[in-house]
Amino acid sequence: MAMIQVNNVSLRYGKRVLFDEVTAKFTQGNCYGIIGANGAGKSTFLKIIAGEIDSTTGRVEISPGARMSVLKQNHAEFNELAALETVIRGNEKLWKVMQEKDAIYAKEDFSDEDGLRVSELEGEFAEMNGWEAESEAAQLLTNLGVKEDYHDKLLKDLDGSQKVRILLAQALFGNPDILLLDEPTNDLDLNTIMWLEDFLADYQNLVLVVSHDRHFLDTVCTHVADIDFGKLQIFTGNYSFWYQASQLASKQRADKNKKMEDKAAELKDFIARFSANASKSKQATSRKKALDKLDFAEIKPSNRKYPAILWKPEREAGDIILEVKNLTAFDTEGNCLFKDLTFEVAKNDKVSVIADNHIAVAAFFNIISGLQTADAGEYKWGQTIKHAYLPADNTAFFVTPETLMDWLRQFAPDSIEVDEQFIRGYLGKMLFSGDDVHKMSNVLSGGEKMRCMIARMMLQNPNFIILDEPTNHLDLESITAFNESLKDFNGTALFSSYDHEFTNSSANRILELAPTAYFDKLMKFDEYLNWKKALVA
Repeated sequence: MAMIQVNNVSLRYGKRVLFDEVTAKFTQGNCYGIIGANGAGKSTFLKIIAGEIDSTTGRVEISPGARMSVLKQNHAEFNELAALETVIRGNEKLWKVMQEKDAIYAKEDFSDEDGLRVSELEGEFAEMNGWEAESEAAQLLTNLGVKEDYHDKLLKDLDGSQKVRILLAQALFGNPDILLLDEPTNDLDLNTIMWLEDFLADYQNLVLVVSHDRHFLDTVCTHVADIDFGKLQIFTGNYSFWYQASQLASKQRADKNKKMEDKAAELKDFIARFSANASKSKQATSRKKALDKLDFAEIKPSNRKYPAILWKPEREAGDIILEVKNLTAFDTEGNCLFKDLTFEVAKNDKVSVIADNHIAVAAFFNIISGLQTADAGEYKWGQTIKHAYLPADNTAFFVTPETLMDWLRQFAPDSIEVDEQFIRGYLGKMLFSGDDVHKMSNVLSGGEKMRCMIARMMLQNPNFIILDEPTNHLDLESITAFNESLKDFNGTALFSSYDHEFTNSSANRILELAPTAYFDKLMKFDEYLNWKKALVA
């Protein structure tokens, strides 16, 4: 039985303590979601377990004979290998047997010793299901969206998205006893993410996964391992249970006058409702027996900080919001992105815009934001509409070195009197406090830049927001806060996101763009996915 035992592991970089005498046990049959704020050390913790980083103190013990597989983050490591070979090399023992066996068979002077050795190797090869290795590797690649035409191509000749899928297939190949996955859904489309969710929900071995995708964590995880203040706490349940329970615990801790028996009754009611809903939900892991072990006693209030994303529309929108008529766009090579797009946006609609080719979504958003010209057709904004746009690529906003104070000040409307306290207030809502406001804007991390862009949008007081991949680079806390703000937004929105929970909980309408036709209907995202599945069936 596969097991990982972490004993008194500490990691220090100078005076900074990342982990402080962490002790934990991870057991077979469970999937552990490793969560924590940016910089808490989630990826580092996986590297310590994988043996890629040595801890300052303590040790990690792995069950003897257990095979560990790790999702590689170095996309150039296998550049000179073909995709299929790269996947098979995920099972290092099998690969070595194959290489030694082939080398012996290639000998011209085949000795009796060679015969005995190759007989042993053939036995090991058969035990590891070696004869099926190539077909299993090919099937994994296909399931992960790598077409058969690419199976024999060198990784250096493939794009980043294809490489990610191949390295994920490598990690999954051969049914490893222990699987370590760091952000496995990055660069995957919705269909591939759903396939991976099903694969991991049914996986019988031990999985540790880091992800910012809440729906993914809810679907695959039986436990959550929370890294906070250098410690790690494991508890039963998925991310939603942890989040809701920790919020309830924080609320109860703040309510000092609440009687103990009232608190206990509230907690028991919460667990009962969560367990009942989860057992019926598609999001519940296939290992539903874990739900029977939910225990609030192990949940402690979270010390994490959530940004305050607050929308205050300058004015109420009238009846005419946005009208689009026969809008058509082509890419730079003359390929059609969408054609004759015609629709009207209703007041308070929250529309999820979807396309197989995300360039189509970006082009549409750029056109209606006045940043790009359509090849045909027209659009018209209502006179009462004030819209704000959050592009997926914000590089152009962070070219020159400016303090965050000066950077944000330039986006303040002329009608508002702006002083230092005013700007500090908006930056503070985005978790920039104290001397943080004097950071230079051109050296910020991806997540910090995204939070600055959100502050810029908030300053504009829009009643219509356009969001292109708004969860990119954000941590779970920021994603959760953004999600709640969009649900509460008293205005209209067009947005595109690969985050399942973000989309399903916010959108009331789906607009799918395609070169030959478009789909537009009032429905939830899960309804749309079920409709798509029914078409294929």
